[in-house]
Amino acid sequence: MFIFDEIMSMLEDYAVIGLLEKALNGGFLTVAEGKELFYKASTPQLMRVAHQMRLQRKPGNDVTWIIDRNVNTTNVCIANCKFCNFYRIPDHAESYITTMEQYRIKIEELFRYGGDQLLLQGGHHPNLGLSYYVELFSSLKREFPTLKLHALGPPEIAHISKLEGLSHSQVLTELKKSGLDSLPGAGAEILSDRVRRMISKGKCSGREWLDVMRAAHQLDITTSATMMFGHVETIDERFEHLVNLRDVQSEKPASSKGFVAFIPWPFQDEGTLLRNVKGIRNHVSAEEYVRTIALSRIMLPNIENIQASWLTVGKQVAQVCLYSGANDFGSIMIEENVVSAAGAPHRFTSKGIQDAIAEAGFTPRLRNQQYEFRPLPQQMEEQIINY
Repeated sequence: MFIFDEIMSMLEDYAVIGLLEKALNGGFLTVAEGKELFYKASTPQLMRVAHQMRLQRKPGNDVTWIIDRNVNTTNVCIANCKFCNFYRIPDHAESYITTMEQYRIKIEELFRYGGDQLLLQGGHHPNLGLSYYVELFSSLKREFPTLKLHALGPPEIAHISKLEGLSHSQVLTELKKSGLDSLPGAGAEILSDRVRRMISKGKCSGREWLDVMRAAHQLDITTSATMMFGHVETIDERFEHLVNLRDVQSEKPASSKGFVAFIPWPFQDEGTLLRNVKGIRNHVSAEEYVRTIALSRIMLPNIENIQASWLTVGKQVAQVCLYSGANDFGSIMIEENVVSAAGAPHRFTSKGIQDAIAEAGFTPRLRNQQYEFRPLPQQMEEQIINY
């Protein structure tokens, strides 16, 4: 019996090594093969191969970061996601729509901090259609011509399309004309309709999320992709999510960047309906997050950049991720309301994020949303963090 167990263990090791070699050679791993690595590969194995693949795609010692500001157009939303503490129903006493004067104050502050981009998102407001966003984007660009708008997300595009009776392409075309520069990968959660019915029933389906991204890529709109995991999904569904993203990236026109980055983060459970009513807790450990980053790099060889979510896992875990396939540290997040409302406690200043990258042994490089390097502004204020 002992010899049999030893032989089986050796065969499993050979199988793992074969899959890792397939990934290193640029092969697309199946859902079943990804699961095999999830359950049987050691963390050092995954880290080593993912780091090699990162160096194949992004040679050198640079780790990128960005200065932008998350601003919410509105907190009114009818999607009723069970993991969101931020939204308010229509006509709630705390509901709001951000005014132009508020945008001016936030943008001018963003510029003083050295940033040039708004991550502009909101909710599924029942009364804010295409004309509202076209006018908003046009007004912001007229007043601040150098401002970049990384705005909305597939669920919001799908919501606007339904309100207007228009296709995703028609909505995206008008938004691009009015100033949309890139489309965030927001609202992906897990691209399984079983999961989405349980946690975000009011949002678009997984297929529609992917279709919005296909339309964006056809219009040469750069996008990103995300995964919020560690709640009600299965391991199969995590890997199906990754394979779906990889397939859409494979379909993009050669002239389009498509998904320029992938950002996974663990579900933040504090005060959410998923936790308080359903008893769903985030049990993703630091090691599992590092393994997820590594497996993301391994499963997504056609997406160039993998970002570590320091906001949800903290500095030290994010630093380890830089040796596990990640090459980007994301934004200092001058303002972030949604994930923080569910308990994400971590914060960085411009100096802090650069120091964290350097401490890990890498060279911090400021970037824009297209993942092009930009010089550090000669004059920039350091933001004050209020905990």
